[in-house]
Amino acid sequence: MGKRTMQVKSLTPREWGKALVLGVANGIALSIVMVTMMKLGASPLPKSLGLAFAETLAGRSLPLPVGLLLHLAYVTFWSMAFVAVFRDSLTLRNALILALVLWIVVLVVFFPVVGWGFLGLGVGPQLIIGAFVPHLLFGLFLWGLTRVFFPASGEELSSKGSR
Repeated sequence: MGKRTMQVKSLTPREWGKALVLGVANGIALSIVMVTMMKLGASPLPKSLGLAFAETLAGRSLPLPVGLLLHLAYVTFWSMAFVAVFRDSLTLRNALILALVLWIVVLVVFFPVVGWGFLGLGVGPQLIIGAFVPHLLFGLFLWGLTRVFFPASGEELSSKGSR
């Protein structure tokens, strides 16, 4: 068995378009969940991380839609990257691995940048799980959407190859 390397697959323009729509759909679905949880007071985050990051970059207060647009762009990018890298293996496992990596990046990069401390501990330990749940949903939505947009990929293709 040879060494596997991650590389961007050659996608057709149609596949790039489908990946873009998939990413936007994932971002919108996640934004609906996040905004709903914040409005219900069920989110442990002080504010939308996308908004907190945008405000940090701008150095001033911004309206929520700015944060949502930044979050939409971020989710769309990573959803498209997932399709481009894992085109022949759009599996639940790979989607959850990406979600886990992005969760760790949030904890060790984005939380400190926005002033919430390493792992969010400047606000409180509840931010660790508070960031985990949306990332888990990201992975699940990503996998589900790839099953819709790329139905001949994923589990079937990965089971045809060597294990």
